[in-house]
Amino acid sequence: MNNELYQQTILDHNKKPRHYEKLKVYTHMAEGFNQLCGDHYYIYLSIAPDETIQEISFEGSGCAISKASASLMTSRLKGKSVKEAKLLYDQFHYLITGKLDLEKDTHQLEKLAVFSGIWQYPMRVKCASLCWHTLRGALEQTKTVSTEDSL
Repeated sequence: MNNELYQQTILDHNKKPRHYEKLKVYTHMAEGFNQLCGDHYYIYLSIAPDETIQEISFEGSGCAISKASASLMTSRLKGKSVKEAKLLYDQFHYLITGKLDLEKDTHQLEKLAVFSGIWQYPMRVKCASLCWHTLRGALEQTKTVSTEDSL
């Protein structure tokens, strides 16, 4: 992945995060935190009866990587089905742990591919994955998620 594109995308989504708010009405919610660095986020979902993510948002604080990951995740998942969200969760997890090759493996990550080199920095993998684990917690009705429980 182009390092300049990575930096520009991370900086843009950190400075101007998309979907950064608490939804007024939500059906699913979870809180996630990274005990190592203090990143702390809430993920809110409004899921329709047909299992479509009608609305998704986040709020909280953390490093540029965690905030950008949450911003890109919420942008990518709005309007998707819960099944598609779980598939993207798996693909993103494989990507940031170095188990997905963007050139060879089929994926639907789109802009999330900017995180392809993060596996080389193990401490940053938890930053990038926090919002995703929190999403999974919300989908599974687990109220609190820690990066200590993941990866």
